[in-house]
Amino acid sequence: MQLNNKEIKNGNSFSEKGYICPSFDREEIKKNTVDAPEWVHFGAGNIFRAFQANLMDRLIEDGKVNTGIVVVEGFDYEIIEKMYRPNDNLNILVTLKADGTMEKKVIGSVIESLILDRDNTEDFGRLSDIFANPSLKMASFTITEKGYVVKNPAGEILPAIKEDIDNGPMNTRSYMGKTASLLYIRYKAGKLPIAFVSMDNCSHNGDKLSDAILTFAKGWVENGQADEGFLEYITNPKLVSFPWSMIDKITPRPDSNVEKSLLADGVEGLEPVITSKNTYVAPFVNAEETEYLVIEDAFPNGKLPLNEVGVIYANKETVDKTEKMKVCTCLNPLHTSLAIYGCLLGFTSIHDEMDDEDLKNLVYILGNKEGMPVVVDPKVLSPKDFLDAVLTKRLPNPFMPDTPQRIACDTSQKLPIRFGETIKAYRKSNELDTASLTLIPLVLAGYLRYLQGIDDEGKAFELSPDPMLEELKALSPTDVLKKTEVFGLDLFEDSLGNRILEIFEELNKGPGAVRNTLKKYVELAK
Repeated sequence: MQLNNKEIKNGNSFSEKGYICPSFDREEIKKNTVDAPEWVHFGAGNIFRAFQANLMDRLIEDGKVNTGIVVVEGFDYEIIEKMYRPNDNLNILVTLKADGTMEKKVIGSVIESLILDRDNTEDFGRLSDIFANPSLKMASFTITEKGYVVKNPAGEILPAIKEDIDNGPMNTRSYMGKTASLLYIRYKAGKLPIAFVSMDNCSHNGDKLSDAILTFAKGWVENGQADEGFLEYITNPKLVSFPWSMIDKITPRPDSNVEKSLLADGVEGLEPVITSKNTYVAPFVNAEETEYLVIEDAFPNGKLPLNEVGVIYANKETVDKTEKMKVCTCLNPLHTSLAIYGCLLGFTSIHDEMDDEDLKNLVYILGNKEGMPVVVDPKVLSPKDFLDAVLTKRLPNPFMPDTPQRIACDTSQKLPIRFGETIKAYRKSNELDTASLTLIPLVLAGYLRYLQGIDDEGKAFELSPDPMLEELKALSPTDVLKKTEVFGLDLFEDSLGNRILEIFEELNKGPGAVRNTLKKYVELAK
């Protein structure tokens, strides 16, 4: 069984093995997409293949749309060259359900795969044609938060960005510069409307995308490289919008057990590719069943009927509330807690941690007792139901190959939102007091202990990548806690800072101290 158009058309051995396969005519959908593209997506990684591509696949199957997605990769071109095109842009989605079953599906909605490379004149020419087409409704993005960075922490424009601004829209080399130049092409084609939708997992993602694009537009207009009307075009929400969104779906890197299952079915060519940029890609993606996508309803050229397949269109305030519900209370703080203590206690999978009574109680009490009193309720999603799904289905799923080591990446960047916002809410409340918090101080003390790189048995372990790692490791525990950029507030404004230090001392009383301290404070919090 080979993953290509011929196999899907002729005999379809995938269907015989129980795979869900496209029933629609991909050639007809391709013709429609070439003539009148509606959706371009930047970022060809796992989240796109497991989520957005599947949403469009379902819409095509249901007859709600008659075009597919054009996917664009602007960072690692080999993903397109070595994985998408050899497989005719088909992809196998393996949904790992909590009951142990696997749903296997061949996704056929990706009609074209293009490289965002100005030196690739064929692909860039095709992209230019797409952006000049009045039919295009949305350009969406999953390129990670780093993809939108055009300035350094001091607010200075990065050298590569400045070079693109100096050289003008037709000579860009940076990712955002090339994207902005495509928008300029759309402007020159008649000020055609479009929505630029970041679907990256970061707060106020639409603003990050907007700020990046505006940096180029302002620079080009100021130096005479672009029409003055281009800036007016981008800042007119009736022509160009930058909606906020909240996305939630766990898609770990392709798992070897899933690969074995596909091999047993007879699927050929499953060997993963590690690109020269160290991207790990395979012809399949594995993901959890649960997924959420809430998008601000701001589409000047009309929107795709994604609400027919579970996406929620809402106003900006509601999107913001769903984001806060997730990252401040119902998921992200629990993930970080399991990441920190999982690394310290030698765990290598999240689901195994949920079989540990102390760790299970840690996240149950943290979410329900310490977080829920200040949770932001977006109304379109129930915080209690969301949290229950996280605790009873998502985190314990034994078939999700997620690790505390992966989640521990960039922890210093996550703490201000995942815990800092809850602490702020307690301080602002007339009914609540941070003195009642037990497990949040335990987690933050655990982070200080984690920075030592020594587990509970006294053995060294490798700390996960983090931009502030070396700086924080060199500081005393007290000085780490004084870093307001890490925690989002002054922990010593009340008793929190000193209580965290006291727990940290307990965590350092030799082998077994992490377990004993964890057990002690979980019991106190009950």
